[in-house]
Amino acid sequence: MNLLILILILPVVFSLVALIKKETQVLKWAFLVSIIPFALTIAAVFSFLPDASTQFLIDLPWIPSLGIHFKLGIDGISMMMVLLTNLLIPIIILASLKHQYKNPRAFYSLIFFMQAGLLVVFTAMDAFLFYVGWEAALIPIYFICAIWGGENRIRVNLKFFIYTIGGSLIMLIAIIYLHLQTPDNSYDIASFYNLTLPANSQGWIFGAFFLAFAIKIPVFPFHTWQPDTYTEAPTAGTMLLAGIMLKMGIYGAIRWLIPIAPLGFANWGETALILSIIGIVYASIIAFTQKDMKRLIAYSSIAHVGLIAAGIFSWNVQGLQGAMIQMLNHGINVIGMFFVVDILTRRLKTREIELMGGIAKVAPFLAACFLIIVLGTVALPLTNGFIGEFLLLTGIFNNNNWYSLFAGLTIILGAVYMFRMFQKVMLGPVNERTELFTKIDLTEKTVLVIICGLIVIIGIYPQPLLHISEAAITNLIDQVNQKTLVR
Repeated sequence: MNLLILILILPVVFSLVALIKKETQVLKWAFLVSIIPFALTIAAVFSFLPDASTQFLIDLPWIPSLGIHFKLGIDGISMMMVLLTNLLIPIIILASLKHQYKNPRAFYSLIFFMQAGLLVVFTAMDAFLFYVGWEAALIPIYFICAIWGGENRIRVNLKFFIYTIGGSLIMLIAIIYLHLQTPDNSYDIASFYNLTLPANSQGWIFGAFFLAFAIKIPVFPFHTWQPDTYTEAPTAGTMLLAGIMLKMGIYGAIRWLIPIAPLGFANWGETALILSIIGIVYASIIAFTQKDMKRLIAYSSIAHVGLIAAGIFSWNVQGLQGAMIQMLNHGINVIGMFFVVDILTRRLKTREIELMGGIAKVAPFLAACFLIIVLGTVALPLTNGFIGEFLLLTGIFNNNNWYSLFAGLTIILGAVYMFRMFQKVMLGPVNERTELFTKIDLTEKTVLVIICGLIVIIGIYPQPLLHISEAAITNLIDQVNQKTLVR
């Protein structure tokens, strides 16, 4: 059987089964079954030929009268995103086992349903199917945040929903317009790529797709929903948003935005690049002022994904290679950061940095793991963040050396506010709160060891991951460059 079919169907099945499991069983069951799609993904990676072709293809008529097909496949770009999703979901579920969520059956059912939507987004080769997956991934995270979030969850999630659904509807208009231009009444991605639309049409199409993707990433100035949403969401919801969901926008820019509207990109790509760099500097500066650990990490995330977006809009092999591996690395690191915040919050009943201190004396294992995660986040050589940010900055430099100077601030400023946070939280004297800090248990140690192991292993030997997407990226860049040269 096609591995992609199993990888897509199993999360849907798990989502339904979770609703009928006993509440006392669903937590451990959810973690155990979440490993199955990851194992299948590893099997797919080993059987994948790292060339520019699309493999594990599924193409079934869905609504033939409208030219809609259930068409999915995996190339090197998609493979990285499927690996990202199915690696992080088990870690997120394992990290959530210490929480006693009300109605855990619905909670884990929504996670699996979101996983299915994400996988559709990352493998869809039909624009209508891509849009269905795009919306399907939004619905469960909205309910996860709205039901299990903090005190201000309703107001914050309404803002998040309005932002994302507004951008999505504008993208849908562009998709329908593109469909009407195809000679074969198709939503197929190849038909969209083959269109030769005038520059003015491609300009507004670029804007429509960019808005939807920029909100999801988020790119400045479309980021204002993010810090509040990350702060109010439950820990698992924040991990899903930061670790995986924002990668939908980055992936969409690579797969759909630039190849479909290359002339629009030629005219507006530099603007998108500048906005991404502004977001890096802006978010880094705002992170300095944050007293809440979760909000600090939220702004740090804006800066880091701004660098990824800038690498994409530089549109060269180094920038895109850096973006692909850094999406995975950012997912690992940001989940690690939010997990440490969760450990601290559950024990200390606060996220205020100034109220902590001296935790390394009472929890040295946690401090050591937190330091490794911080080092990965600030891109220390031999950690996973280094190779991604090195390639991203190289790609931006190859586009414009002045842009790389400002983009590089994400590393300098990030190191300052991250080490400052680590110092205030983990070092110094023990206070009344932290002296009673309880030991890290086996489940928490397991999550931390997995995350730290990935940070070190990828940092030492990233080549296998880079090799997966290299051919597909080179081929896509060549296709777009040929179209922009023929103007």
